[in-house]
Amino acid sequence: MSAGHDHGTVQTHRGRLAVAFAITATILIAEVVGALWTGSLALLVDAGHMLTDTAGLAMALVAASLAMREPTPERTWGFRRAEVLAAGAQATVLLGVGVYAFVEGVRRLYESHEVSSTGLLLFGVVGLLGNIASILVLSSGRGANLNMRAAFLEVVNDALGSVAVIVSAVVIATTGWVRIDAIAGMAIAALIVPRAVKILGEAGHILLESTPKGLDLDDVRAHILAVPHVQDVHDLHASTIASGLPVLTVHVVLDEECFTDGHAADMLAQLQDCVAAHFTVSIEHSTIQLEPPDHAEREQIMHA
Repeated sequence: MSAGHDHGTVQTHRGRLAVAFAITATILIAEVVGALWTGSLALLVDAGHMLTDTAGLAMALVAASLAMREPTPERTWGFRRAEVLAAGAQATVLLGVGVYAFVEGVRRLYESHEVSSTGLLLFGVVGLLGNIASILVLSSGRGANLNMRAAFLEVVNDALGSVAVIVSAVVIATTGWVRIDAIAGMAIAALIVPRAVKILGEAGHILLESTPKGLDLDDVRAHILAVPHVQDVHDLHASTIASGLPVLTVHVVLDEECFTDGHAADMLAQLQDCVAAHFTVSIEHSTIQLEPPDHAEREQIMHA
């Protein structure tokens, strides 16, 4: 009794992720060399950020490939939740990098370090150009799923980090104030942490099978109860399997006559159309159990 047995078209954007991964990995290598050469915390933190992003994009790429696998009897939803797990893993590592960057930045405010402004500027520009290229590659697909959004936010953060590195290099070159490098590193951390926490929250919301955001179950219940011949609604649940794939299950008690005059099939179609089109969140995959009025008594006997 489900509406739409097809689990939906999976938009993974593997090609875009692969290009972004190649660009990010190249920038990572360049920034590691640059951090060792210049001694810059900002560049070192940005390189650490790039390392997590490279790993994150690799995970996103693997998740995108897994999400395209067909469902099996053992995995009835396939690997659709791989993108949620990958996004959560990326955000967890990113959060760790952000905390480290902030702590190290505070320490370096009190301990001055020599920083090569020329090298810092060079690698900052290289990183920014690469990040802009990645942003352009991922931008059109960033709304496809949580996996793509996490990947896009990572390269945007990288770009902002590269801007902080460039600003740091210019200040050091013009004023000689090397502590700006520590401040730039902390600024990058301030950009990283809130976004990581947000992605973790969204991933946790899905994994805990919370009600999809924007869907009011009280409204759903009231709307179903308003349908003619519906006596009661119980065991109403809604969750999200993966980005763009909300599901709903519900038991609906109908008048006895619906089962005697063949009206139940029409009621099922009406209820499925209702949950698919009436609400802000369209539930195209619903499982509706239709019950006669005395079914609750049977269930009590069975579970006694």
